[in-house]
Amino acid sequence: MALCHLTPPRSFLLGSSPSYYISKLKLKPTIPSLKKRFFSFSISAAMASASPAKKVLVPIANGTEPMEAVITIDVLRRAGADVTVASVEKQLRVEACHGVKIIADVLISDCSKSVFDLITLPGGMPGAANLKNSEVLESLVKKQAADGKLYAAICASPAVAFGSWGVLKGLKATCYPSFTDQLASSATTVEARVQVDGKAVTSRGPGTTMEFAVVLVEQLYGKEKADEVSGPLVMCSNHGDEYIITELNPVEWTPNDSPKILVPIANGTEEMEATIIIDILRRAKANVVVASVEDQLEILASRKVKLEADVLLDEAAKLSYDLIVLPGGLGGAQAFAKSEKLVNMLKKQRVSQRPYGAICASPALVLEPHGLLKGKKATAFPAMCDKLSDKSEIENRVVVDGNLITSRGPGTSIEFALGIVEKFFGRQKAIELAKVMLFVHP
Repeated sequence: MALCHLTPPRSFLLGSSPSYYISKLKLKPTIPSLKKRFFSFSISAAMASASPAKKVLVPIANGTEPMEAVITIDVLRRAGADVTVASVEKQLRVEACHGVKIIADVLISDCSKSVFDLITLPGGMPGAANLKNSEVLESLVKKQAADGKLYAAICASPAVAFGSWGVLKGLKATCYPSFTDQLASSATTVEARVQVDGKAVTSRGPGTTMEFAVVLVEQLYGKEKADEVSGPLVMCSNHGDEYIITELNPVEWTPNDSPKILVPIANGTEEMEATIIIDILRRAKANVVVASVEDQLEILASRKVKLEADVLLDEAAKLSYDLIVLPGGLGGAQAFAKSEKLVNMLKKQRVSQRPYGAICASPALVLEPHGLLKGKKATAFPAMCDKLSDKSEIENRVVVDGNLITSRGPGTSIEFALGIVEKFFGRQKAIELAKVMLFVHP
């Protein structure tokens, strides 16, 4: 297992716009005139720094690739975009690939008269075909292209949907490798991870989605906003032939059968992290149970994506697991920390020397305060690392210490999930998955 110590650039720790600082600034003036002048400055500066919200449509369908949908929605909302998630099915709830259940905001029919600054399609099969078969969506995208507005697609959708609709004629475009021949009949194909040609933006697959989403932010708002959004994501800057994790005190993770893995979710959970973990572990054929710590199956994640769990935590707690792994998100981590049942499950996992892990805010807000990092090396979201007792390994993207695995944030989630796959199924299996997802060179 490769070892590497990576130091994120300082920008990874900075992500707030000037308006954020203005809104948070506290001043106790000693004279009324100063108070009046400061108030006037605050309002005018905040208004000057505010960008108008861009309207974005993200259609989803049964069989949509959940990573491609959720990452795109999440990143665009971080930029301040007004993102509408629309189901092309007859109901709001869609069954995405790998059993991930997403609840849309509206039906596509509700959007037929709407105007958007960007329409962007996730991929996945049969999701891309289901998007292609939506007459309302086809009409919207064709009008978008005719009006000279931004339109985008990833994975199978550039070939299956855009190619069929004829909106890439004369343009350079990319897609998932196995759809390249199909795309070649309707566009000039390239192998770029993200391709921009005019108002059309295309990309290749799950492992290129975060880059794709950041490019969409840049197209909508400019490079400064894209840099502001991408910094706190802790994105991977090198997609070579392998991924890298750091392992200390190695032990075998040996489940009796296909590993049974619990992924709790809560209101405020970081949806990118949860979706990536669930998606990749199910691709590896792990038995993943998604459990809500709330009193209902549906949760409202950090960036307002609605996800549906498989079971409530009370039901999930009746079983034992080969791994319990916590996604991050500030609100979600706080909910986990307050769940006595979940904390007790984690403590039992540690005592029985079975694997457990966490990413982003959860190592600092859940594991550390409950003594679950005692004697262990770990990492966490950069801004949360000061809460860790042992900071010696915090600059690593993924840290495995015996039966514990921790990681930094949304942009390290794929490596985090691949690290889990490697511990249960071996590095070759993990590299194969990384290549299929185009996270590393195929």
